[in-house]
Amino acid sequence: MQYKPLQYLERKAIFMGSSEDIEDCDKVLIGLPMDFTTSFRPGTRMAPFRVREVSEGVEEYSIYQDRSLDEISFYDAGDVCIPFGNVSDSLKRMELTALDLLAMKKKIFSIGGEHLVTLPIIKAYIKTYPDLLVIQMDAHADLREDYLGEVLSHATVMRHILQLVGERNLFQLGIRSGTREELQYASKSSNLYLDCFLSVMDEVKNKVGDRPVYISLDIDVLDPAFAPGTGTPEAGGVSSRELIQMLNGLSSLNVVGFDMVEISPPFDIGDNTSILGAKIMREALLAY
Repeated sequence: MQYKPLQYLERKAIFMGSSEDIEDCDKVLIGLPMDFTTSFRPGTRMAPFRVREVSEGVEEYSIYQDRSLDEISFYDAGDVCIPFGNVSDSLKRMELTALDLLAMKKKIFSIGGEHLVTLPIIKAYIKTYPDLLVIQMDAHADLREDYLGEVLSHATVMRHILQLVGERNLFQLGIRSGTREELQYASKSSNLYLDCFLSVMDEVKNKVGDRPVYISLDIDVLDPAFAPGTGTPEAGGVSSRELIQMLNGLSSLNVVGFDMVEISPPFDIGDNTSILGAKIMREALLAY
């Protein structure tokens, strides 16, 4: 069957403030509902739908930026439809969709899904931005060579991304969990800020400069008190206020793409994490 551009996208729930015509928008939101390699608590496949659904309970106006979604143009293109259980084909569909959007000169904002969904998006981005940098906000290093024998895993995603973008082109913020081998690898290959967050923002900005940067946010960078609805909660994280300050503080960078992953609605309490996710996506759409 001949591939047609954007053929894998299907619109269901729509994020608040979305425009009606993709042609008029330079920013496009997509959902990546895959959690096949989740190692502890599955359920992140449900996040794209739920974050959109609860977004109606969040204001379109940001008090932090004095801007509203009705002042920008973005289009919610829906979710990438994936074959259940087929990791490689699912990732390929995500990559093809991202390539289509980049060919249309769109900036991509994604809602996962597990963290492995970032890999196909970066594969697409690196073809347009060969000097791409990646900022990872996460509780976990995600630098394993494999997890239980699986090379493609949410626990290995940043190792694959490092191989794509090159050594020292990955900035890891908020990391507070990993194996000894992962951290040794990071000390040689990435910019690892172990258990550091806001305090290193200015240093990261100076190092990034004006190069194109992609931000990948794993919701478990937050302490579980602020984001209980996630698959692998890790105590000792940052607060939601600190995260919003960081996201807005990076707005001066040349951010070319953004994703938010690992929200797991089945483990949420009162939709708190999904509602926070909607607020985070609002801030990202306005800031970048």
